[in-house]
Amino acid sequence: MEIRKLSAEDWRQVKLIYEKGIETNNATFQTSAPSWEDWDNSHLTSCRIVMEDDDSIIGWTALTPVSSRCVYAGVAEVSVYVDPTHSGKGIGLILLNELVKQSEAEGIWTLQAGIFPENIASIRIHEKAGFRILGIREKIGKQNNIWRDTALLERRSTLII
Repeated sequence: MEIRKLSAEDWRQVKLIYEKGIETNNATFQTSAPSWEDWDNSHLTSCRIVMEDDDSIIGWTALTPVSSRCVYAGVAEVSVYVDPTHSGKGIGLILLNELVKQSEAEGIWTLQAGIFPENIASIRIHEKAGFRILGIREKIGKQNNIWRDTALLERRSTLII
C-alpha cells in the first residue's frame, strides 16, 4: 500500500468511493458527487491524500476551509472515505493520521469534522487520531426529508501554538 498526493487523474476512483459513502446515508448530506472542478475548487490544494493498493485507490482524505476569513486560515474540515471493501483494516486511521501530519506542516492548527452520530466507526477513528467530541448539532440538516444530527469533533494541534 502506498500513500500519496491526490491528483486530478485520481478523480474517477475517488469519486466512486465518495459515491459509495453517499449511498450509505451515514457519510454526508450530499446526494451526489460533484464534478472534479467543483470538488477541486472547494478543497484546499494541500493535504489531499489517497491510499493506493495494486494501482487501485482504496481511500482518500482532504480538507475544506471552514471560512474565507483570514482569522480562520488555520481551521479546516476533514473528509475521509474508505472503499467499503477495505473497511475495518485501519485504512481510515492511517489516512487521518497522515492528514494530521500534513495539515500541521501547512500551519493548520484546528481540524474539525461533522459526523452523523450513527457512524460510530468514523467517530472512533477520529478519536484515535486525537479528535474530541464537542457536542451534537441537533437537526442541523435534512436528508431524505428527515432531520439529522451531527456530532461536531475537533482536533487542536499541539505543535502549532
